[in-house]
Amino acid sequence: MPPVHRCGGIRNGIVIGLWPAAIEGARPGNDGGPRGLLRIGYEWKGIVYHLNYIAIEPVVNGKIEFSEISPSRVDGKWGKLMWTGETNDPGRFTAAAGTRGVLSHPDPQHPEYTTLSLYVFMEAFENGARPYLRLSISSNRPEELCIEVFHQPGDAPMERCGITATMGNYARLRKLHLKDKVVYAKTLYDGYDGTGFVEKAPYPVQQLLRNKSGDYLVMAQPDESLKELAIWPEDEQHAARWGWRYRPFYTLTQYWRKEASEADSSLQVRVNGRAKYWSGGSTDPNAYINIPGGPSFENFELREKYNAGQKVYFGLTRKPISELLEQ
Repeated sequence: MPPVHRCGGIRNGIVIGLWPAAIEGARPGNDGGPRGLLRIGYEWKGIVYHLNYIAIEPVVNGKIEFSEISPSRVDGKWGKLMWTGETNDPGRFTAAAGTRGVLSHPDPQHPEYTTLSLYVFMEAFENGARPYLRLSISSNRPEELCIEVFHQPGDAPMERCGITATMGNYARLRKLHLKDKVVYAKTLYDGYDGTGFVEKAPYPVQQLLRNKSGDYLVMAQPDESLKELAIWPEDEQHAARWGWRYRPFYTLTQYWRKEASEADSSLQVRVNGRAKYWSGGSTDPNAYINIPGGPSFENFELREKYNAGQKVYFGLTRKPISELLEQ
């Protein structure tokens, strides 16, 4: 992890970053978007594209908070401040990276595999939760980010700590692959044209796919070709919000993986959708533009009850689904 830019990753694979770093289009004045989120990108052929964000959503006594809109205790603005470290000692916030990450070789049967890991800390939430994360990327699975969730001593007990990918409609994710079916966002949210989120019931663990090792998998994809994804409406409103235009020169499957040994009956898949791109919470309907092609999935996550050290994997891959299931 570079000490100033607060972002890094692995060649031909996943890239992560924290505010105030941009992982795509780095330039003076570009802070990469909202605070309180992990930036998630993908590097291939020397170019990094920003594909998604990951938010942290602790639940205490039934009250959920959202890391990107929960106010900072420092300045009252939206978004919890986040910082990094090499150990589970939180230290204090700094706008520069606290570590380049720690390299290790954790698999004695494969000493050639290298893992880069670091801790991500954040301000306390209003509900009393103080979660922190350990992030890891391994050279043998470069398209996958391991996220482990912990809590600080003495904080309010969490019932759940949501780890959710929040920007699925950038890639216009509309196909959700489950065990016995594919759920299409345009069918699930047919007729919805509002400016907010739309949500149906979650999917229980029994409906998840399993790979060759028995791990649980859920995958989301666009329903359009790369050529269709690159098309952007030419009206004035869309021209003013061209940042939502899909820029990579390839399509990706986004997925969550849960190791079978760690899964329990509380595991479920939760998605919601949008018909119009997020516009910072504005109440003015004119501030919103339609997502080309209709509603798509926005938040995409695996939910489960909280256990200290619980682990989940988020992936971005160019591989076909059949290959993911064989891994």
